[in-house]
Amino acid sequence: MAETVASSRYYDGSADGAGTRRDFLYLATGAVAAVGSAAALWPFIDSMNPAADVLAVSSVEVDLAPIEPGQRVTVKWRGKPVFIDHRPPERIAEARAVDLNELIDPQTDGDRVVREEWLIVVGICTHLGCVPLGQRHGDPVGNWDGWFCPCHGSHYDTAGRVRRGPAPLNLEVPPYEFVTDTAVRIG
Repeated sequence: MAETVASSRYYDGSADGAGTRRDFLYLATGAVAAVGSAAALWPFIDSMNPAADVLAVSSVEVDLAPIEPGQRVTVKWRGKPVFIDHRPPERIAEARAVDLNELIDPQTDGDRVVREEWLIVVGICTHLGCVPLGQRHGDPVGNWDGWFCPCHGSHYDTAGRVRRGPAPLNLEVPPYEFVTDTAVRIG
């Protein structure tokens, strides 16, 4: 009987699932080490976040009043070109008439705009990062009156959706909001 009591104080490898204090200490030590490491590393990780002055200029406000219907302008936001297209009714109708089954990256025109007459997209091709043509008068704009990437031949329509070429995704829509009827804040 004394033998049985003595052996039950230690883990003897039996399959009854009983652990020992040593198992508990290993788990507790590991947990404390993980939490301590995370607490020690947090200041270094937090220092990689953008500073307050950088965040303050991370948005840009654009006055839309001087942009005529049919005109496209380019602004810079976070070092990227952003295309602002004041779409006339025929471009809006063209974008709405598209069959979603024809699109490489299906999205409705309504999903891409806040106000139907204003299309705002990041002007970087989603294939390899070139800047598509179609912002200046006379630029080749592909077969869908949108934008054309001369690097590898991707075509985008009047809603910035990829229609042909190697680009896998539509032109990105940045976060934006209208602050007034004639001003938009991007970012």
